Order: sequence, then C-alpha cells, then structure tokens
Amino acid sequence: MRFSKQAMGAIMMALQNSILEQTDIVPVLTSFNFQLNDQEELVVLNPPSARVLSEVEGSVFDENNKTVGSD
Repeated sequence: MRFSKQAMGAIMMALQNSILEQTDIVPVLTSFNFQLNDQEELVVLNPPSARVLSEVEGSVFDENNKTVGSD
C-alpha cells in the first residue's frame, strides 16, 4: 500500500498551507479520511481546498483584462 498522487498532493498542500500560515499541520493530517483505490493506493477523501487570490493586479488570473486577439 502506498500514497496515490492525489494523496501526496493533498499532503503537500497541507504542508504548504501550514508553512505559509505558520500553523500546526497535525490537525489537518489527522482530519484526513483515507480510502484504498483499485490500485491499492491511499486516496484522501477530504483534501484541503486551495484559495486563489484573483484580485492581485498583473497576476496570471487577471489575464482577461489584458488579452489580445481571439483567446
């Protein structure tokens, strides 16, 4: 049994969020619910959500204001 790519991504997101917000990662990890998939890999059923700041001027998320042509 091993982590799926999805589970590894969930763990990495939790770690990154913990570092950025300077919070403890343990409560997030202990709240994860795991399940085995068909390949006998662990999958996280409740991964952390990502927050995207779309108000940052000049970011890649602001491209609709600066596009040219037929995007």
